[in-house]
Amino acid sequence: MRRKITSSLLGLGIAGVTLFATSGSAQSHGYVDSPISRSQLCGLGTVQDCGQIEWESWSVEGPQGFPGRGPADGTLCSGGNGRFSELDDPRGGAWPATPVSSGENHTFTWRMVARHATTDFRYYITKDGYDPSKPLTRSDLEPQPFLTVPFGGRQPDYTVTHTGTLPQKSGKHLILGVWTVADTDNAFYACSDVQY
Repeated sequence: MRRKITSSLLGLGIAGVTLFATSGSAQSHGYVDSPISRSQLCGLGTVQDCGQIEWESWSVEGPQGFPGRGPADGTLCSGGNGRFSELDDPRGGAWPATPVSSGENHTFTWRMVARHATTDFRYYITKDGYDPSKPLTRSDLEPQPFLTVPFGGRQPDYTVTHTGTLPQKSGKHLILGVWTVADTDNAFYACSDVQY
C-alpha cells in the first residue's frame, strides 16, 4: 500500500513539475524596467485595473517585423495581444512617466524571465506633437529607432542593459522598445512613458 501511495505521489509530482515548466516557459520572457514600462507598472501594482498583465508583465509578445509588420496600430503597447489591451489604453495621458532630459545618456534595462536567442533590441520614440491621450500608432513614432543593439542570435543574460543618447524632445513622450527574437516569429514590445 505504501508503495502505491508513494508511486502515485511521485507521479503527481512529476506531472506537476512538467505542467509548471511547460506553462512557465510559454508565458515567461521579459520586460523593460528602465525607463519603467507600462507592463511593469501594472505588475508592481503602481497602476491599477490592468487586467491579466498584472500577473504577466513579462509576456507582451506579438508578431515580429516592426515597423513594416507586427502588431496593428493602436495595439503596439500590448504587442497586438488582446489579453493585454489595457496597455494600449492611453488613460487620458495619465500613465506615470519617467523623468528624462534631451541628450542624456540613458541606460535601458530589460529583465528576462526566459532567455531567447536574439536578433536585436530597438528603441523608437514618439514625434514632436505626440498626443499621449490617444493609442499609439506607427505615425506617432519617429521612422527610425534612435538606438539599435544587434545581438547576432546570441542569448542575452537575465538582465540586459543598453546605453543610448535620448533625442532632443520636450514634454511627454513614449518610448517603444522592441526585442526581436531570433528563433521564433515573435518579438516582445514594451511601452515606457517619459517626461522631458
